[in-house]
Amino acid sequence: MESLTEAQQELYDWLVQYIRENRHSPSIRQMMRAMKLKSPAPIQSRLEHLRNKEYIDWSEGQARTIRILHEPQGVPILGAIAAGSMVETFTDSVEQLDLTAMTFKDGDFALQVRGDSMIDALIDDGDIVIMRKVQEPSRVRNGTIVAARVESTTTLKYYHREKDHILLKPANTRYEPMQYPANEVDIQGRLVAVWRNRELS
Repeated sequence: MESLTEAQQELYDWLVQYIRENRHSPSIRQMMRAMKLKSPAPIQSRLEHLRNKEYIDWSEGQARTIRILHEPQGVPILGAIAAGSMVETFTDSVEQLDLTAMTFKDGDFALQVRGDSMIDALIDDGDIVIMRKVQEPSRVRNGTIVAARVESTTTLKYYHREKDHILLKPANTRYEPMQYPANEVDIQGRLVAVWRNRELS
């Protein structure tokens, strides 16, 4: 498909999320508010471009008829996560993991495991872990497997909070638990699924 301008991409991404969450298309006024526009003309222009580039189907003048033609499937793989020594923290999406048989929430993401420190939790080197973003780290239960960012690196470990410290415990007796002050640990996600895909290893 033809590439989108930044403005067109912004509207398209918002439409995908809105329709996925609400199961119907938004009004022009809702799109104006979301794009911070005071006139409907730019919205109509962007919709026309999206239709011409075959990103959406739309009957002009009828905003509620918008239909996404090629909705992205699966969850983004954001990089690697250490299950052993630390690795550089994940950044941008590198590819899309298609797991259409599973149900995900907006914001879920995938990471490829590097190392064997979680092997006793049946998570091995090369596996893909599906993570769910943590909105309130204080509500994460002890014993939850998390993606924890410490000192600009990210690791997969069991989470245990002890007063003002957080203990990140491996599931392999060859590795020692790691303890950090709570304010130095950023819990970026909790484990919701593991996918063993050797082709991505």
